[in-house]
Amino acid sequence: MKEKIRNYSIDFVKEMIPVIVGILIALFIDNWNESLKDKQYMELVYSTINGELKETNRELAEDIPVHRALIDSLSFYSADTNVNILDIVLKTKGITLPKIKMSAWKSVSHSKIDLMDFKKVIQLSNMEEHKDILKDQTDHLVHFLYPNLYETDKKKKETLKIIMLDVLETEKTMQQLIEDFKHN
Repeated sequence: MKEKIRNYSIDFVKEMIPVIVGILIALFIDNWNESLKDKQYMELVYSTINGELKETNRELAEDIPVHRALIDSLSFYSADTNVNILDIVLKTKGITLPKIKMSAWKSVSHSKIDLMDFKKVIQLSNMEEHKDILKDQTDHLVHFLYPNLYETDKKKKETLKIIMLDVLETEKTMQQLIEDFKHN
C-alpha cells in the first residue's frame, strides 16, 4: 500500500511540474506583454506631453514680448493723465494670456502615474502648479482691469504694472520649466 501511495505521489508530482511550468511561462508572457503595452502607452503620453508643452512654449514666446511692451508703456505713460489704462493696453496689442496645455499630464496623473519617471512627475507637477498660479494671476488681472480701464491715475497704472510683472515672471518661469523638461 505504501508503495502504491508513493507511486501515486511521484506520478502526481510528475504531472504537476509541467502544469506549474506552463503557468509560470504564461505569467511571464503576460507580464512581458503588459510591460510592452505600458511602454507603448508611456511613449504616446510623453509624445503628447511634449507636443502640448511645445505649443504652450510657442504661445509664451509670443505673449512675453507683448507683456514686456505693456509694462514699458505703463511706465512711460504712468504720469500722463491724458492717457488711460485702456489706451495703453490697446497701444500694446492688448493683453493675451497663453493656454497652458497639460491634458496628457492630467490624464496620466490620475491613472498610471506609477509608470512615469519620478523626476518627470515632479517637473510636470511644478508646471501644473505654475499653471494654477497663472490662472489666479489672470483672475486678479481681470478683476483689476475691467473697473479701471478708464483710469488715468498713476497709482492705478503702477498697480497694473505690478500685476503684469507678476504674470510675466510666472510666464518666464513656466518657459524655464518647459525647457528643463525637454532636456531631461
